[in-house]
Amino acid sequence: MALDPATGELGVAVQSHWFSVGPLCAWARAGIGAVATQSVVEPAYGPNALDRLADGVNAKQALGELLAADSLQSVRQVAVIGVDGMVSTHTGKDCIDHAGHVSGDHHSCQANMMARDTVPQAMSDAFVSSTGALQDRLLEALEAAEGQGGDVRGRQSAAMVVVPAEGEPWRRTVDLRVEDHDAPLQELRRLITLQRAYDLAGAGDELLAAGRTDEAGELYTRAAQLAPNSDELLFWSGLARAQAGDLQAGVEAVRRAAEENPNWLVLLDRLSPEFAPAGEAVRQALR
Repeated sequence: MALDPATGELGVAVQSHWFSVGPLCAWARAGIGAVATQSVVEPAYGPNALDRLADGVNAKQALGELLAADSLQSVRQVAVIGVDGMVSTHTGKDCIDHAGHVSGDHHSCQANMMARDTVPQAMSDAFVSSTGALQDRLLEALEAAEGQGGDVRGRQSAAMVVVPAEGEPWRRTVDLRVEDHDAPLQELRRLITLQRAYDLAGAGDELLAAGRTDEAGELYTRAAQLAPNSDELLFWSGLARAQAGDLQAGVEAVRRAAEENPNWLVLLDRLSPEFAPAGEAVRQALR
C-alpha cells in the first residue's frame, strides 16, 4: 500500500492463497487514501477508514477508532494511508505466523501466514529501490515477497487498485484482479501491460476525434506493439494508420486482425465514415 508523492496516486496490491482476494483486501479512493485489510479480513475497514479520511481524520486516528470498536482486532491486519502520506498499520497479536509489517516513507508492507518472517522487509526494500509508475513498484514489492517464499499455503489470487490524486470516488487508474490462477503475479503483470496498451488506444481515440491523426496512429501502433496478441488493437491501429496516411500498413494490420477473427471484416462494413474515415479505403484495398 503506497502513495506516489510525485503524482499523488495511491495504490494497494495484494497476493493470497485465497480465491478473489481483491474485493476483500484492496480499497482506495481518489484524492482520499488507501486501505489494505488482511488476515481474518473485515472488509468494512476499507470503506469506513476511507470515509474517516474524507472527513479530515488522519490515518492514525482513523485506524485507531476502527480498531477500538473491533472485538476481533487481535486477528486483524490493516494498513491505512492518506493523501498526506501518513501511514498507520496494525498487525494483531494473534495473526498467524509469520506475520508482521514494515512501514516507511509513503508506504506500508504487511503480510501474514508467510513462509519466512523476512517478507515485509523484502517488500519494503523492493518498493523503495524501484522506479517507474506506482503499479510497477507495487508489483515489484509483491514479487519480492514471492522471492522470500511468499504465502506458506501457496498462491491463488492477486489484485491491484491505483487511484489518481483527484477525481470522483469511482475513478481508477488501475483496477485489476486475478481471481483464480496458478501464477497470479505473472498474470497480474500481463494484465498491467495489456491495460497500458488499451490506455494508449483510448488516448489514440481522443486524438483521432480531435483530428490529430498522425499522433493517434503512433499511439495505436505502440498499443499494438505492447499487446501483439490482441486482434482488437491490431484492427483499430490499422484503421488509425490508414487515416494517418499510411494506407498500406493500415490495410495489412486490418488483414492480420481479420485472419485471427473474420468478424472484423463484418464490423468494418458497419463503420460509418464519421466513425472511421479511412474505412472505405481499407475496404476497397482488401477486396
